[in-house]
Amino acid sequence: MSSILPSGLPETVHNEEELARFISSSRQFSKSQMVVKPAALMPNKKNGETSVFRHSKHPSAELWDLADQNIPDRTVYGAAIFRAEDVRKADLEIVSEEPPPRHANIISWPTDPDPGLQKAKQKETALRITQKSELVLR
Repeated sequence: MSSILPSGLPETVHNEEELARFISSSRQFSKSQMVVKPAALMPNKKNGETSVFRHSKHPSAELWDLADQNIPDRTVYGAAIFRAEDVRKADLEIVSEEPPPRHANIISWPTDPDPGLQKAKQKETALRITQKSELVLR
């Protein structure tokens, strides 16, 4: 059985949970097509992880409060909303990492000794998730 985190959520991120990846670059989505681009989900170059929050698009006021509290130094244009199950179907994993409350990381991104090939593999993996994502604009 999973332990309970300070936020009150279980430590284990369940497949049916929705996750929010906040989008802070206009290059990470297409407003005209209302789609999230793979660049929005690419892992951080420093730690190989993608930061997400365990939250759906509703209630939207809480979603944007979460963004404002945790990303105060950047403009947040919107969020990619997807299910934990879609992350796992892309052969990745999600681990809780609080603080901040409700925070988790997508881990186990493909690696390759060739940096170009690694980026291509990661982009392809991110695309599998973004194809299942919903773009929610602020």
